[in-house]
Amino acid sequence: MPDTSRDPILQIKPLGFPWETIDPFLFCVYHDDAYPQGNAQMGPNASLAGRDMGQDFSRKDGWSMYHGAEVPGFPSHPHRGFETVTIVRKGLIDHSDSLGAAARFGGGDVQWLTAGKGVVHSEMFPLLKTDAPNPLELFQIWLNLPASSKMSAPHFTMFWSEQIPRQLVTDALGRMTEVTVIAGQLQGANVNAAGAPVSAPLAPPPDSWAAQSDADVAIWTIRMAPGASWTLPAARGQGTRRQLYFFKGSAVSVAGQGVSQHAAIELRGDARLELKNDDQGAEAELLLLQGRPIAEPVAQYGPFVMNTKAEISQAIADYQRTQFGGWPWPDSAPVHGRDPARFARHPDGREENPAAVAARS
Repeated sequence: MPDTSRDPILQIKPLGFPWETIDPFLFCVYHDDAYPQGNAQMGPNASLAGRDMGQDFSRKDGWSMYHGAEVPGFPSHPHRGFETVTIVRKGLIDHSDSLGAAARFGGGDVQWLTAGKGVVHSEMFPLLKTDAPNPLELFQIWLNLPASSKMSAPHFTMFWSEQIPRQLVTDALGRMTEVTVIAGQLQGANVNAAGAPVSAPLAPPPDSWAAQSDADVAIWTIRMAPGASWTLPAARGQGTRRQLYFFKGSAVSVAGQGVSQHAAIELRGDARLELKNDDQGAEAELLLLQGRPIAEPVAQYGPFVMNTKAEISQAIADYQRTQFGGWPWPDSAPVHGRDPARFARHPDGREENPAAVAARS
């Protein structure tokens, strides 16, 4: 019998909703909404009849309102004990939080929010175009915090598209693969989407598991031209676990094994392997999540992720008593006007925009 003990593929599972994750990740969801033209309130210029408003995950007509009433999105809600990493590929998100921070970001930008001991935030999807569709495409990934960091101070970080490193590789047949490196290290990832040089790697928030030198956390998106081949390097750390999500395209090969449906593919961390887009006519896209496991007990109740049930009870009591600092906004679902410019305003009042960040790079 063939020896499969060193097979680089540990298992393959169909994608669900949300996507199944492995330690140190808790959750990964992919939103791909074909929103129509916007109305005067920056919501969809379409009937909302037949939707379970406030709980609309229906994808009716190719889009959802989620928990929004007028503007789609997620009005104010609390978190404690983990981090959210939000990668916006198309469209815009308006962020507001209990720290007083606000942002409008999209088009390749990433927000990394350490909830730590507690934060309340909203994530709304303003539909600014009134004469054209407003597509939205994003990932939200939950990365756990170790017990030593669960009660750290909340921290708000923006990675603008202009500063996120990419590796551009052309295979022997001239076919391109682009790897976008949100977290982790990849040799040769040193240009941005426009081809301009950038500093790499990006620094994760200070209390993040990703900031630990031996955690080997990586969050990469991989876009492969029709027929392209690219070699995924082995993970740097011992004991690293990795999951590869094939979410766009018709067929890929992973270490020579064909995958003809969208899937979550768990890989051996120490394996270097070839990825190939088997479709000669369309791009393929994948997401890589990897890291050394935190390997601690996980107790979760909705938006709170701690180590014990007692800590969950304390989180609920703390939120009921303090509202994690209160909500400084006039309503639960604020949007930031019709100006499409991306920006961030930090809790200390510091203003940030992509042009200023690019000028400093």
